[in-house]
Amino acid sequence: MISIFLQTAPFFLIVAIGYFSGKYKFLGKRGTDAITKFVFYFALSAMLFQFSAQLEINKIFDLKFVGCYVVATLFLYFFVISASYFSGNKFETSVFDAQIATIGNTGFLGIPLMATLVGPQSVGYVMLILATDFAIFGTLIVVLIMVSRDRKWGIRLLKPIIKGLFQNPMIVSFSLGIFWGYSDYQTPKFFSEFLVILGQAATPGALFAIGASLSFRKIDDPKSAFWLSFLKLVAHPFLVGIMALYLFYIEPYAAAVMVITAALPVAGNTFMLAQHYKIDPERISAAILLSTLFSALTVTYAISFMI
Repeated sequence: MISIFLQTAPFFLIVAIGYFSGKYKFLGKRGTDAITKFVFYFALSAMLFQFSAQLEINKIFDLKFVGCYVVATLFLYFFVISASYFSGNKFETSVFDAQIATIGNTGFLGIPLMATLVGPQSVGYVMLILATDFAIFGTLIVVLIMVSRDRKWGIRLLKPIIKGLFQNPMIVSFSLGIFWGYSDYQTPKFFSEFLVILGQAATPGALFAIGASLSFRKIDDPKSAFWLSFLKLVAHPFLVGIMALYLFYIEPYAAAVMVITAALPVAGNTFMLAQHYKIDPERISAAILLSTLFSALTVTYAISFMI
């Protein structure tokens, strides 16, 4: 485990550099936002296009894999909603607690970390999880919040989800890469080198941006932050692992990728959703900060245990 920790340490050291850069005002919020946009729209997109163009998606896409992840995550999702609601929280807060407990930082942290430590062949599986999180659980939280407020169902609930799906550069670039790979066209050398150079900025840029964004967060309610972080970092990967290995019998490498991805910290876009719906964003901010801090241990343990 020590050897795995030494391999993951550089990633979290870059996160730490980003954190202290923001903490001590070397980089302001506007600078952090600019780096985040560069990574999100350009560097990660180049990396994903390059990876996906070389993937044989028919060997990666597995309904059983997706089904296992969805069943395990839904089980924990509704358990957390029930536990949170019956402990005295509002329904909307309980829904966000469930989102915190199940949806990880797959795009910014998961993709570059997994590609480097677990192998580029893991990216296809990670993208399946990212797409599932966005399409199913991104839809679910919007539906639950809107129905709890308006008590109405309708096609308008799906519009922001569909729009967001087509506006997400990670999903778009991954899909374009798949199509390009199946087109049998040879990628021009200059464009291939361009993708490599730009994609190499994704890992350090994403990690630095995560750290810098954490410097603007604080922990106001440590008790709930610890509880929600435990659910995300321990309960989620444990449940996913049990179902993958002993119920769905997922192939060992794919199961390992699923468990390690589930051990990632809370996704940053959950905070943006909470701000949008004005539902206790400070509670989510604290969980993001604490779970990212402890994920250096959970990700290390998950890799050493599963690989």
